Amino acid sequence: MRVLVVDDNEVVRAGLGAVLTSIESCEVVEAADGVDALAQLQQSQFDLALLDVRMPRKDGLAVLREFDGSVPIVMLTHSDDRDIVREALASGARGFLVHGTITSQEVVSAVHTCVSGGLVLSPTAAEVMLSPAEHADPGRRDTLGLTPREIELMSLLCDGLSNRDIAGRLFLSEKTIKNHLNRIYAKLAVANRGAAIVAWLGRD
Repeated sequence: MRVLVVDDNEVVRAGLGAVLTSIESCEVVEAADGVDALAQLQQSQFDLALLDVRMPRKDGLAVLREFDGSVPIVMLTHSDDRDIVREALASGARGFLVHGTITSQEVVSAVHTCVSGGLVLSPTAAEVMLSPAEHADPGRRDTLGLTPREIELMSLLCDGLSNRDIAGRLFLSEKTIKNHLNRIYAKLAVANRGAAIVAWLGRD
């Protein structure tokens, strides 16, 4: 497994590197800003990238917008700003983790989850995503045109399950799950899992 760690703080990069090297056969590559990160992502093969938000030359959100999404990217930052969390997920991030709210073991677990196709949110990021709906009546919320099966699938997607896990839970093939997701994306007018979750959790 090759993981790209992107942060302008050398101490943070070193700390994450120490955590990730506890994973068997994990190679860690470092980048100090968004420009370097994009170059690394475009020139080398990675299984995952951990990306800070605020960096010199090019920030993490700009990297997300410019990258083609061929490598899953998890935001790992000190910011839990609601707009940043939403924009990151809508731009294709496969997770959002906030420093100080997760343990080293949870970082390792998040890496495994995302490499397997799942989505991860630290507790504070999850609260941000759920907060717009906290006073809503679940029985009266807009279904956005989704069928009962698609709503069930969206619930599992919001729990961070991968396509394989969802397929196992619903006793369907991964191909069927992918087809369902493509129909959901079309109905929600989005292009990826993160954007679908933002649209679903933010509905009235």
